[in-house]
Amino acid sequence: MIILNRCSPLRQILRRCYSQAAEITSNKINLTAFFGKWPETEQQEFREHMRIITDFISESEEQQLHEEIEPYMSRLRYEFDHWDDAIHGFRETERKKWFPKNREILERVRKVAFDGAVMPYVHILDLAPDGVIKPHVDSTRYCGTTISGISLLSDSVMRLVRTDAQRYNQPSSGTAKELESKGSEPDAAYRHQPAASLENNFYADLLLPRRSLYIMSHTARYNFTHEILAKEHSEFQGTPVPKTRRISIICRNDP
Repeated sequence: MIILNRCSPLRQILRRCYSQAAEITSNKINLTAFFGKWPETEQQEFREHMRIITDFISESEEQQLHEEIEPYMSRLRYEFDHWDDAIHGFRETERKKWFPKNREILERVRKVAFDGAVMPYVHILDLAPDGVIKPHVDSTRYCGTTISGISLLSDSVMRLVRTDAQRYNQPSSGTAKELESKGSEPDAAYRHQPAASLENNFYADLLLPRRSLYIMSHTARYNFTHEILAKEHSEFQGTPVPKTRRISIICRNDP
């Protein structure tokens, strides 16, 4: 489900998807482009488990979130050698206590994205304009069925690629979480990078507008790598999507 606000700055791209993209907010707009030969049932599950809500926060709410985290983030340096090699050009932290108005925003995230409680610490990931998040799957040792993030400061494109079926989604072998409990994970890395080639595979590109909320759960969370495309590759359906500095406010539930 995708909800479009008439003030969306991405109307040029949306017009290419639907001729009535600029109409009333009740319109549902597809911000997902599918590639490869998707099994019908798996594509349907993906649509249910990977959602984007545009304009989830207002401009003033984006500003108040940024104003709360910027004094701390600005003291950190961008790193280009992440310990698990999944991110380059980033700085990150976790935050448990928030100003009251921002707690209200995070409570909205909980109500929309999660069936119950979320982990008390919220992950803040600040990606430099030249930064990149490589294809990875977040380890089930550290977060559960759902990962949800608010995008601040910049539009971006997220790509999800189907992982190696032998490892992640063989019906006879169980889900990724079950496989990990049997010791199938190579290590205890927070983010691991399974093989997920685009060749002879199927994948999806998702347009993440500034101030949107993405909700990645179940099939999308376990069986696909996800990445943020580098600025030189950042485009959606042939239209460039300029990526500047991007901050993600990420909530997760317990494993």
